[in-house]
Amino acid sequence: MARVVFTANLARHLPVPEIRVGGATVGEVLDAVFAAQPLLRGYVVDDQGHVRTHVAVFLDGAMLRDRSNLAAPVRDDSEICVLQALSGG
Repeated sequence: MARVVFTANLARHLPVPEIRVGGATVGEVLDAVFAAQPLLRGYVVDDQGHVRTHVAVFLDGAMLRDRSNLAAPVRDDSEICVLQALSGG
């Protein structure tokens, strides 16, 4: 099962413990996470299912560039990191 971790910034809004879930793609893994924590979905993806602009998703250390297609294959030992982008001056 893939390991999914979230940035501490999301913890300000809701609990985001590390979780291990199954799935063949990043999208399937995230859907499994959202099934366990439905409120998390709105912070990560928009109503079209695309990764929000202020969120970055990494698969095994590489940032996913295609925000609308989460079809990247996931291995059982994969790690998915969901980070909320920070900005400011």
